[in-house]
Amino acid sequence: MKAFVFPGQGSQFVGMGKDLYENHTLAKELFDKADSILGFKITDIMFAGTDEQLKQTNVTQPAVFLHSVISALCLGDAFKPDMVAGHSLGEFSALVASGALSFEDGLKLVAARANAMQKACEKNPGTMAAIIALPDETVEHVCEEVSKEGKVVVAANYNCPGQLVISGEKDAINEACEKLKAAGAKRALPLMVGGAFHSPLMQPAKDELQDAIEKTNFSTPSCPVYQNVDAKPHTDPSEIKANLIAQLTSPVRWTKSVQNMIADGADDFTECGPGRALRGMIGRIDRSVNAHGIE
Repeated sequence: MKAFVFPGQGSQFVGMGKDLYENHTLAKELFDKADSILGFKITDIMFAGTDEQLKQTNVTQPAVFLHSVISALCLGDAFKPDMVAGHSLGEFSALVASGALSFEDGLKLVAARANAMQKACEKNPGTMAAIIALPDETVEHVCEEVSKEGKVVVAANYNCPGQLVISGEKDAINEACEKLKAAGAKRALPLMVGGAFHSPLMQPAKDELQDAIEKTNFSTPSCPVYQNVDAKPHTDPSEIKANLIAQLTSPVRWTKSVQNMIADGADDFTECGPGRALRGMIGRIDRSVNAHGIE
């Protein structure tokens, strides 16, 4: 069975989407529509901007979303997923590609999400760090230990076995990184991100985005969407909405999502969008499946 997966923030690069724009009428139409919905020419930044411009959350998130969704839609009849999933921001791409959200509504929600997250980052500064080569339980235990001191640090992205990203206040992240290195982590790498995504520090963004999600019309998708918060398949629009609202302050259960998709029959994963991060993770979760980009 065919699964299509959609990446999150971090996979962006200058020039992304330019080949689609130049070679597909549909892509040109959707990119031009995006410029008018967003109120600025995101295509100029995507195709020929600077890394610095592309790193700004309010640009990064719509850019990755657009590249992902448009590359899937340009497949035409070849885009026939039995199931879909997206990592963090990628969940919005998965929902549009599977028909649960319209292109316009998806883009508006992604722009609202990016702006809400930017504000939450300014209000509650924080960061994230990737912890390499430790069991999940050890990382969770250290996060709990540090949190007992009244600090905020949580397991945020369960990417694949041996790679877990933690999120929280800067001091708490630094302390957790030291303890995790002492516990045997091969590396504890601070990430170049704007804030503590998927942690309680995102509560203001969750509240703001909740209002926008509740006002948006969701439909039944063409196939099950495996969502980040519980790693389970969903087709009921009200469940999809509730899970999307919970997403900003909950961990991304990517390892479990991929394992559940494989258990439900997925043996071929296509990564739609920039970068190769997800197929790398899928390969480390289960070597027996075929994971690749759009061919």
